[in-house]
Amino acid sequence: MTADIHIATARVADLAAVMRVMDAAFDPAYGEAWSGAQLLTLFALPSARVRVAWDGERPCGFSAARIAGPESELLLLAVDPDYRGGGVGSLLMDDWQLWATGQGADEYFLEMRADNDAVHLYRRSGFSECGRRPAYYRGNDGVLRDAVTMRRVRDCGKAD
Repeated sequence: MTADIHIATARVADLAAVMRVMDAAFDPAYGEAWSGAQLLTLFALPSARVRVAWDGERPCGFSAARIAGPESELLLLAVDPDYRGGGVGSLLMDDWQLWATGQGADEYFLEMRADNDAVHLYRRSGFSECGRRPAYYRGNDGVLRDAVTMRRVRDCGKAD
C-alpha cells in the first residue's frame, strides 16, 4: 500500500490538508489534536519540521518533530484511519528519524497517552518506555490517563 505514498515537507499552504488528517485521526474524546494556530508555530521554528504523507493528492498522514542538539522529539504523528495498518506510520517514523540523524541527533523521544494503540508502531520502531507521568492527560471525556515517554538511542555502530 505504501508504494504510491510520498512524503514531503509541509508548507503553510498545506495546513488545511494536515488539519484534515488531524481531525480524522484524533478522537475528540482525548483532546490530543492541535489547533491550526498551534501547528503554524512550528512552521516558524528552524528546529522543527512538519511532513505530510500523500497518496496522490490526498493527505494520508503527517508528522511534526523538533530537534534540540543531540535529541529529537516527535511532537505529533497521525495517520488517516483509512490508511492505518498500511505502513504509512512506519514511513513517517523512518522519515523523522532519518532527518533527525542528519541533524546530529542520536536520541529520539516521544510522549503518548498510555492507552494509545500507536505503542505497537513505536515499539516496532525500536522505542521503549523510559518514563511515566501518572494522570497527566485529562481527556475531553473527563478521564485521567498516564503519559508515557518513550526513547530510542541510535546505534552509532551501524547505519540507520
